[in-house]
Amino acid sequence: MEFSGAVLDVDGTVVRGDDPIPGAPAGYRRLREAGIETLFVSNNPTKAPPAYVDRLGAAGYEVDAEQVFTAGTVTTRYLRGRHADDELLCIGAPGLVDQFEAAGLATTDDVDAADALVASIDREFDYGDLCTALWALERDIPFIGTDPDVVIPAPERDVPGSGAVINAIAGVAEREPDAVLGKPSDTAIEMVHERLPYPPEECLVVGDRLDTDIALGERAGMTTALVLSGVTDEAAVADASVSPDYVLGDLGEIDRIID
Repeated sequence: MEFSGAVLDVDGTVVRGDDPIPGAPAGYRRLREAGIETLFVSNNPTKAPPAYVDRLGAAGYEVDAEQVFTAGTVTTRYLRGRHADDELLCIGAPGLVDQFEAAGLATTDDVDAADALVASIDREFDYGDLCTALWALERDIPFIGTDPDVVIPAPERDVPGSGAVINAIAGVAEREPDAVLGKPSDTAIEMVHERLPYPPEECLVVGDRLDTDIALGERAGMTTALVLSGVTDEAAVADASVSPDYVLGDLGEIDRIID
């Protein structure tokens, strides 16, 4: 098939930790040689796009900041559009708070002053954070999650992601989030269309997660390819409600799809 643009997931698709996934750099070069514009979209909300330029560059992928956005980027955009003047209580990594503050968003640690709660991956998440979230949400303020990833790939083995923190808070507060950003949210799809301004049928989405990467492509009307180099295996594909158009062992098999 002929494509003009391709959305590539990061963790589990092109890298695991800081190391390139075998075969993936060659697949990326093949996309570029075919004249396909690439866009890296990660559901990791903890780092801004410039950090991905360095990380991906060190792993062998030539990329600039305009070719990357993350769940942090998507969440920041959503908050600037709907909560620009609000005090945000953020349970998440310092890098996420830095992104909010860089965008002119106000944050607070005061549960009684917060206008909205934002929940995300936090490697220091503890019982105290659950108490903070519960007390803030008792005031019926908006509850926003950065991304739905319950488990994420890591160098040695998979680890809990933002979805684990969001679900814990939802459980104790007995309410679902008002919005969960990142892939496959409407805001993420809008940003993909802006960065890759081609007809959906000319775009390809490649990723290792059915419920985020493949769901985004399906919702956006794009061709989808699942790679088995991350968190999803073939057994999960058979049982899933979302079906990829292609299943590849890794990005290095991209020649099965593109001309």
